[in-house]
Amino acid sequence: MPRLFIAIDFPHSVSTRLQDIAYGLPGAAWVHQYHLTLRFLGETENHILEDIQHALTEVRVNSFHLDLKSVGHFPPRGTPEVLWVGVAHNDSLMRLNRRLDSALAKAGVPAEGRKFHPHVTLARLKNGAIRHVGDFEVHHSLFKIPEVPVEQFHLYSSRLTPEGAVHTVEETYPLEGLLEGDY
Repeated sequence: MPRLFIAIDFPHSVSTRLQDIAYGLPGAAWVHQYHLTLRFLGETENHILEDIQHALTEVRVNSFHLDLKSVGHFPPRGTPEVLWVGVAHNDSLMRLNRRLDSALAKAGVPAEGRKFHPHVTLARLKNGAIRHVGDFEVHHSLFKIPEVPVEQFHLYSSRLTPEGAVHTVEETYPLEGLLEGDY
């Protein structure tokens, strides 16, 4: 039974900028595969996978740009567990998320129980890192990567290993239209 999620990847230049700030927090388990998760599907029966893949081909949204900005953590109250880079509000991203939810519902995938909070995970936090999260967030509060192009999304499988999760692209779904210029 594959463990699945749907995500947006970033150009190498964006991943490099994210990696540039991924340091200086003792006890943080830094992520090295950056993406913006649109929907986590979890363990999925093999017979449903084909329905999901077909439903995702029906998602129609124009290509767009988004802005990555600032840093924060989850949960917002209580002991921090995840350090992230935020995403500025983006109507096109929200439209993509709604259309994914609709397509997945038609494929028989239950709705996700929590509100969509777009972000890019930087690190998983352990006890030693927790004391220093505030300092890290203040230091990187003005972090920004504007105009990140989004021209496709991916269906991923994820395999958990002792070294961390290994993500594999199962299928790529292009968005409508091409954006001008390269990032």
